[in-house]
Amino acid sequence: MEELHSKTITFISLNYAPEDTAIGLYSTQMVEALITAGAHVNVVTAMPYYPQWKIQEPYDKHSSYVKEDSKSVTVYRYKQYVPESPSFLKRVLHILSFTYGSWHNLKKIDCCDLVISIIPFTTSAYLGNRHAKKRKTPHWIHIQDFEFDAALQSGVSGSSKKWVFEQLFRIESKILKKASIISTISHLMIDKLASKTNTLTYYLPNWIEPAKFDIPYTDPHSFLTSEKFKLLYSGNVGDKQDWEFFLAFAKAIPQKDLDIIVVGAGSKMNWLKQNTDYENIHFHDPVPYDQLPQLLSSADAHILFQKYDVVDTVMPSKLLGMMASGKPSLVLGNPASEVRNVIEDSEGGKYLSNYSVNDAVEIIKQWESDQAICEHMGKQAKSYVITNFSRSKILDRWVDKLASLVE
Repeated sequence: MEELHSKTITFISLNYAPEDTAIGLYSTQMVEALITAGAHVNVVTAMPYYPQWKIQEPYDKHSSYVKEDSKSVTVYRYKQYVPESPSFLKRVLHILSFTYGSWHNLKKIDCCDLVISIIPFTTSAYLGNRHAKKRKTPHWIHIQDFEFDAALQSGVSGSSKKWVFEQLFRIESKILKKASIISTISHLMIDKLASKTNTLTYYLPNWIEPAKFDIPYTDPHSFLTSEKFKLLYSGNVGDKQDWEFFLAFAKAIPQKDLDIIVVGAGSKMNWLKQNTDYENIHFHDPVPYDQLPQLLSSADAHILFQKYDVVDTVMPSKLLGMMASGKPSLVLGNPASEVRNVIEDSEGGKYLSNYSVNDAVEIIKQWESDQAICEHMGKQAKSYVITNFSRSKILDRWVDKLASLVE
């Protein structure tokens, strides 16, 4: 497959390898697909910092600008400002810092046949528009997260005035209208794009590598060897999840029969630990990407509690790994969420939209007492993601679409 042979692509993304979770993972695998298709890729990115919100070693000791060269990819990094406790204002400074450094890094790239930018940040798409106009190339925007809508819905903006977001949405719309094509990761997010721009859209969901979950594991993580029924949350501990509900659920669940394991990092982790005093809740740092299938497969069931207001701004990629593990998932969220469609269409778990702690507890108690139900739901979930979200199918179609832009 060399549909992009001899093409040079500029790829702008805040998150990239060695980050191996969330957007960093998907951006890295998108670049890998471009390289496989024969392209040379110039990646404009930041120093790795997510999900710990701290620049990783050894990058924390590097100078402000770093260039990493290999045969098929050149990576331009800038040491962005990273707040330890990311308030709304500090997040704005974080955005501005990355934008400033990336603007300088883009000036170092002369050859370009196509620009791809990843949102968040929306400023990455702004820079992508400028770079594409200067190089007279198409510009593809891929939206992983409507960051302004998400900030408004999840409450991270605090008491910010409504007029601030009205201005941000106007700016966002102007940026999106200048793109050649825009992709995003769910059908609801595609619908939301129609209210922001009339630019051509493309459905590009996140994906999973099912084969990684077929490897037999004989050495599970020590924190997943309990004889109790094990509920797992693995991923970013951030503002989009409903941690107040999580605490009420943890208090109501029979502690002698079940363990709740939280594996991850994020802006709400310290708060969560400070507000948790239950013996059956255990916290652990994120595991490397190559160990994630083992981690997810070692649980008995998964939980994901989304805030009610988070509807059409995100599609949590962690859901695909939860389902590929062959274990059922209990998901809480808005009844209009696309996550509900995935869970119910797959019959691979239960989706709750009434935010009833008692209902959530009863579901888990039923699963704990009937292993056959768990096994059936787990098989349904795994079959669904293999059919609909396999990495090779999704990225091969995407590369074909890109090739049609640069013929």
